[in-house]
Amino acid sequence: MAYTKQATQMKCAALLLLFSVASVIDGARVLRPEPSKEVGGLLARRYLRLVETETILDYHNGPVLSGTDGKLSAYVIWYGDFNETDKATVRDFFASFQVENGTVTDVSRWWNMTYGFKDATGASVPNDVMLMGETNNTYSKGKNLNNTHIEEIMLDSLSVFPADPNAVYFVLTAADVEVEDFCMNSCSSHFASSPAAANGLQLPYAWVGNAKDQCPGMCAWPFAQPSYMPAQANLPLPPNGDVGVDGMLIQVAYMLAGTATNPFNNAFYQGDAAAPLEAGTACVGSFGVGSYSGYPGELKKDVITGSEYNAEGVNDRKFLLPALWDPNTRKCTPLGV
Repeated sequence: MAYTKQATQMKCAALLLLFSVASVIDGARVLRPEPSKEVGGLLARRYLRLVETETILDYHNGPVLSGTDGKLSAYVIWYGDFNETDKATVRDFFASFQVENGTVTDVSRWWNMTYGFKDATGASVPNDVMLMGETNNTYSKGKNLNNTHIEEIMLDSLSVFPADPNAVYFVLTAADVEVEDFCMNSCSSHFASSPAAANGLQLPYAWVGNAKDQCPGMCAWPFAQPSYMPAQANLPLPPNGDVGVDGMLIQVAYMLAGTATNPFNNAFYQGDAAAPLEAGTACVGSFGVGSYSGYPGELKKDVITGSEYNAEGVNDRKFLLPALWDPNTRKCTPLGV
């Protein structure tokens, strides 16, 4: 297979769904605006008539990530300054994929929807995800990064991690790190490395930024108010008390699902391969039953903290996870449906 450098990005304007997308969760239909000009890099405030399209993730004959020994390995590169509280939240998210003592967490149930994605060889996405390693990177490429830097950061981590083409490497950037197109037209991206850069291997990796200080309303919704929207009353409180980290985990969930089901941009997606809709991003902005433009759907509420969530994990953790496109029902399905 010829190598093509590619990145799948979560468009901020598309991410929020608040002004341009109305999802219908009890069907497979999504209302999307017709194409319009970009203004300042954002596909925002498009006052256009909506056209009805069917959300179907077609298969394009490429592989899914089938993992090793029934699990999908994940590796995390902490780029910049993350405190231990931040790290513990992310660790507990990944730990919540495992079944312990016969107990299946909500996070594991959410992920089970990806098991229905099978490639031409019959391989499917594993129903287990495991964090296999972490490493710290103290601003080795500075605080202003581009996509080339992101790949270099991932490749540098191979001095610590194994080179595994069936794993996902996450470059998580701290709140004070600016990344090319971050808060302009992307909140997160996933890529595949050049074979020439990794001894002939294409390594799937993803980048997710902490939007807390730069654009929480764009990349950490529904926990923050978008500046371009009318004020919303009673925004959900983040379940782990941090808009930045809780918002990052939503993005990690999008990228994990997208990378597993479309690692090399030739597996499951809809639309343009340069900006595809994938397992998570096809359902962008939906977190619960009854979601629509600007409303995340019905969520659970913590009676003590008042925070809102839809998934419980290990160590009494709570998370907000996006709806996924279910290949069996061919619908966007939030957790619990």
